[in-house]
Amino acid sequence: MLTKPYHMAIATVLCALPVQADHLEELVVTASQNTLTIDVADELLISSDLAQLLKKAPGANVNTNGPLTGIPQYRGMFGSRIAVSLDGTHLAPSGPNWMDPPMSYAVGGQLESLKIYRGIVPVSVAQESIGGAIDVKSIQGEFGAGEDFELGGRLIGNAQSVNDAYHLESAVYAGNKHNRVRVAAMTENGDDAEFPDGKIRPTEYERQRYDLGYGFRTGNHTVQLDYGYNDTGDSGTPALPMDIETIKGDLYSLHYNFDRNEVVNIMVSLFSSNLDHTMTNYLLREAPTASQWRRNSASSDNMGFKLMTTVFDNTGSSTFGFDGFSAKHNSDIDNPNSPMFFVENFNNAKREVLGVFFERTENFTSHWSGEFGLRFNRVEMDADKVNATPAMMMPAAATLRDTFNNSKLRQVDNNLDLAAKAWFRATDNTSWYLGVAQKNRSPSYQERYLWLPLQATAGLADGYTYTGTIALNPEVSSQIESGLNYSNGSLTLSPRIFYSKVKDYIQGTVSEDTAAIAFVRMMNAQNGTNNPDPLQFNNVDAQLYGFDMDWAWYLSEQWSLSGLVNYVRGERDDSSDDNLYRIAAPNATVSLTYTAPAWTATIETVGYAKQDDVSVVNNEQESSSYGLINLNATWYATKNLQLAAGVDNVLDKRYEDHLGGYNRAINPDIALGARLPSYGANIFARVMYTF
Repeated sequence: MLTKPYHMAIATVLCALPVQADHLEELVVTASQNTLTIDVADELLISSDLAQLLKKAPGANVNTNGPLTGIPQYRGMFGSRIAVSLDGTHLAPSGPNWMDPPMSYAVGGQLESLKIYRGIVPVSVAQESIGGAIDVKSIQGEFGAGEDFELGGRLIGNAQSVNDAYHLESAVYAGNKHNRVRVAAMTENGDDAEFPDGKIRPTEYERQRYDLGYGFRTGNHTVQLDYGYNDTGDSGTPALPMDIETIKGDLYSLHYNFDRNEVVNIMVSLFSSNLDHTMTNYLLREAPTASQWRRNSASSDNMGFKLMTTVFDNTGSSTFGFDGFSAKHNSDIDNPNSPMFFVENFNNAKREVLGVFFERTENFTSHWSGEFGLRFNRVEMDADKVNATPAMMMPAAATLRDTFNNSKLRQVDNNLDLAAKAWFRATDNTSWYLGVAQKNRSPSYQERYLWLPLQATAGLADGYTYTGTIALNPEVSSQIESGLNYSNGSLTLSPRIFYSKVKDYIQGTVSEDTAAIAFVRMMNAQNGTNNPDPLQFNNVDAQLYGFDMDWAWYLSEQWSLSGLVNYVRGERDDSSDDNLYRIAAPNATVSLTYTAPAWTATIETVGYAKQDDVSVVNNEQESSSYGLINLNATWYATKNLQLAAGVDNVLDKRYEDHLGGYNRAINPDIALGARLPSYGANIFARVMYTF
């Protein structure tokens, strides 16, 4: 590792580098009659994990299980509770442990915007958004002005020291008045990351991505067809029991848009993906004995559609539509050293959602405006019968198999979402906001259909084995939030307070299934392990509440301050006096930026409080407080060439992110079961050429 004086010397040089003011790191808060959103654009993104950008938005954070596996968290909710759309499409991860969360299929260098809907999500945006919604939009290229094609593109290369990683990316765009074409490719690679006391093993990764797009426009009509191919190779996930061997898949989408400005807009989307995933516990980490080798081959097949029409009138707009999304999952575990061993983890586990919605935005007066929405979703789930070698040899496993196979596997939920939001413009500088909603989420296929005690838990990474409960009820959240937007030209701030009471919140509770308990104990005796008794996904009651705010203060034409403040608590709201699992600690960020006509530089301080409000049932460890200093700068060498560099964690501080999980791989530098340390000092640089 580099010495701290060396880091400070580099930081001093960086602060002197010039940067282009038009390409700053930018967090734009946009308030409209319909919603308040956060757009993260033109960020200096170096991390291979696009989800890290969420830390730039109030209320948002990331559960990290490996270098490519960032799972969004928003106001204490995470995973499938947050709807993620990629250029208007949805997908369900191929891995039962979310090694490929939806945001991992977005490419940072092709990012046009990352939109985080703040608080209550409009019903038109997503089918299930009990915990929020994120919209990732890629650069599609532009239509030209005439018949001749206009050519453009960008080349990006970056590198970082903490894991000797590189990222190379190219995109070419061509367009005329009726046609546009996009061709893009990306490759990236990284080794095991360093922290002040050693290396985090395994955190190596490799990934390639290829994209093609074609758009056609005539009059008010636009058609866009896109194809993407993802190829992830050996990549570590030290917080999980296995690592990525491969994630490969095809992503397809077709969009049609009819737009008569301020009169009517019609949008139709069709999309699908076919994703295959293999993971192992013996290739990247120290392998167990031959009898304990495990390989999981998983897949997901996704299809969806959305039809939405918006009609504008003198006082607002009305939006109505319907949408559907279906996903089928398979997951089979084997042992390459024992051909007779198999576990049908999930067998054709299906989840289909059909929805219909209506939404109205209304400008009542020059001071009052509102948004009201209604959505109905029908969620149908089913799975095929399962089997496994242990069920042929162990009575406890046989009981679990037979109980599952003889159960009513087909389940149907009918969910009603309601949302109402109002804004009052008190002065030219101040507007007040109030929102209330009822939001629903039906169980995931893991929560319903995990029949044998395993850790296939959509990335919970708590070290427990789980079983599902087929007859789970949907989660129902009653939400209220309030706040204001203030801007006087030099100071802007947007605080929010929020409260959510969740009936039938789904989480692991101590299992009372004697067969599941007996199976785990027999496996401990057979393998010499000491895994705790299993948990079972069940319905409880919960509440989440807190405060978040973003702010900016423009001190002069050159100097500005900006920052975030976040606080959230998640608690059981029943007879159990316990906290919810894996909730972000209170935190704040302050950035000081200097902007000149041709350059800019930023120093950022990040502080996290200790997190001692932890889950007892998950045996969650407390985490300590910490503070970090980060620096970055950017320079436009020419009109088309941008150079950027920076240092994260300048003081090379050792710290543990509360959302970073626990070590599951044998490592001489980190004890098994200990909190995973975060990365040490990281020097990075980026070159971007546009034409």
